[in-house]
Amino acid sequence: MKAEDTLVTNLLEGAKQFIVPIFQRDYSWGTKHCQQLWKDVIRVGSDHNVKGHFLGSVVYVAAEDSSATITRWLLIDGQQRMTTLTLLLIALRDRLSELQGNGDGGDEMSTPEELDDYYLRNRHGKGDRRHKLHLRRADHETLIALLDGKVIPDAASERVKENFIFLRDLVAKADVSTVYAGIKKLVVVDVCLTRGQDDPQMIFESLNSTGVDLTQADLIRNFVLMRLDETSQTQLYEEYWQPIEVAFGRRYRTEFDKFVKDFLTLQLRPGTPLKAAEIYHEFRGFFLRTVEKRGVDGILSDLRRFGTYYTAFSHGQEKQPALKEAFARLRSLIEVASPVVLTLYDYHERAKTLSSDEFVEAIELLESFVFRRSVCDMQTRSLGQIFASLAYRITETQPLLNLKVALYRQGKKRRFPTDAEFREALETRDVYDMRTCFYLLDRLENFSKERIDTSRFTIEHVMPQNGDLRPEWRAMLGSDWQAVQETWLHRLGNLTLTGYNSAYSDRPFAEKKAIAGGFNESPLRLNKFIREQSAWTAATIEQRGKQLAEKALAVWRPLVVDPLAVKQRELDEHKALAANYQIENVEMDQVAKQLFDAIRPQIQALGTDIVELPNDRSVIYRVFDFFVEIIPRKQRLSLLLNLDFADCEDASGKARDATEFAFIIGAMETGGVIYTLESVDDVPEAINVVRQAYQGVTE
Repeated sequence: MKAEDTLVTNLLEGAKQFIVPIFQRDYSWGTKHCQQLWKDVIRVGSDHNVKGHFLGSVVYVAAEDSSATITRWLLIDGQQRMTTLTLLLIALRDRLSELQGNGDGGDEMSTPEELDDYYLRNRHGKGDRRHKLHLRRADHETLIALLDGKVIPDAASERVKENFIFLRDLVAKADVSTVYAGIKKLVVVDVCLTRGQDDPQMIFESLNSTGVDLTQADLIRNFVLMRLDETSQTQLYEEYWQPIEVAFGRRYRTEFDKFVKDFLTLQLRPGTPLKAAEIYHEFRGFFLRTVEKRGVDGILSDLRRFGTYYTAFSHGQEKQPALKEAFARLRSLIEVASPVVLTLYDYHERAKTLSSDEFVEAIELLESFVFRRSVCDMQTRSLGQIFASLAYRITETQPLLNLKVALYRQGKKRRFPTDAEFREALETRDVYDMRTCFYLLDRLENFSKERIDTSRFTIEHVMPQNGDLRPEWRAMLGSDWQAVQETWLHRLGNLTLTGYNSAYSDRPFAEKKAIAGGFNESPLRLNKFIREQSAWTAATIEQRGKQLAEKALAVWRPLVVDPLAVKQRELDEHKALAANYQIENVEMDQVAKQLFDAIRPQIQALGTDIVELPNDRSVIYRVFDFFVEIIPRKQRLSLLLNLDFADCEDASGKARDATEFAFIIGAMETGGVIYTLESVDDVPEAINVVRQAYQGVTE
């Protein structure tokens, strides 16, 4: 690597071309940046005592190995400065042409042709080597039009066009000699990398270590593509990265980092959530560990595929109507659902093991899970970790069933609320203060093929919120009207949707029904019960609340899963865990080993469906569920059995109630009976108890 201070005009002179790599972000400087550059140029151009002004660094590496007449360099860092300076030089060139035409150029100034030849074009360049700066996409087309003095294309780069006009207007009002003198005093750190020796990405990272103006997405893209030759860069960018940028559209700079975080969550399965500021470093580590096996194409292909899933879910780009609606509802409830949705989408789109109907059912199940927990006031702070763990436990085979099993096995703190819990919460809690109150009422209204647009509706309290109720309301509610209002005001039974909230105000119930647009004329299904009532009391509010809560059980369906599927999944996990152990590695003294060797074959003979699962402290025997765990002790064995002590028939009297112990040392399972085996002679009696446990889990 060679680095030295040089005048930017010296850097541009000669037969050369600086190429902005295709993967680099578009030109992004605004007029405020141009204004600052202009001020610096005029300042140093006006002061003869100032020798130079530092502009920044320009880092580049040879784009090709050939010894071509016009050397091409890949511009690693400095695109914004070089592009803006080029626009200023074009504006100066064009202004000189105008002054020449008026006979007012000045002898000390270069001619427009000289500016063009020194800093803007390669005189002998042909084709795409004609210009000293080669941008990408619309930026390049717009820049070429300006360089060649042609009409700016319709699909122009707004930033290039806007900044050129801004600089052109400034030059038109300035002394051209001062402008040119200032440009010739601009100094850059000229960093020329040696192809095949220097690591462009490492240099790029060190120059941009503060992360200013660079997203994690910028760093990731540059890391993947910068190490490749220009041909490979172009091919991989156009085939994989550009489609991602197009899919994300304007949200690319704000949303892509979130997507990569979810993508890496699925790839790395971290124990704790990834930090947003560490996404690039996590991706770099993942890339370096997997690129040899999967190749750059393979990694970028996965990134593009999952990026398509992400935009379909998060940006509303899904084409299937039912799935699009389900996505929208889930997004309205939670922002951290992406990992599990991306996993399901992959099994739907790539593996074809999840049908469209099953996919919708899965999303609606997640919607129900989140909303039921919210209504039941269960913890929702850890939903990000919950959804990530669900994604890890869904397999390509039968993904919907696996999702249900995973939800079932969440544990008490993360469980799926039952119908009874959900119904009670809906009937008794103040739902008006819930963030999702409007969503609740809208779903209850539109759980039908005949939908009503409620987007302009607001939440209405049938019994008014006004603490000073009108006499008609007081008479209707009874002498304890204040207690009734306090108790029932914000409950589900008293809430509805309407487009006439201001008209209803705190009118008497009869007027709310009869006025123009009142409940008697309302087309909403939510208001059918209300218009059928002659009075509105605590009893009617309670009755309506129960009806709506009952309907809610059909809208937000419960978790229904085959118990055998749950047991099978548990068994599969135990098998996977047991694969890491051998029976021989379970520590036993000589007596315990003799006892184990005596009872083991008799346990295995109880049935052909028995699975033996050793771990580091015990040996577990399961069918779908465990029926006995053998725990070695000093000169004996403890047999923990999946059997209620009250149902245990044991003539030997050696069986004890395991629930009497706070815990069983060394046990992996939880059982109801503990049996101590101390002699080979006691094996038949022990097997009698083990058989009862086996029959209990197989019947």
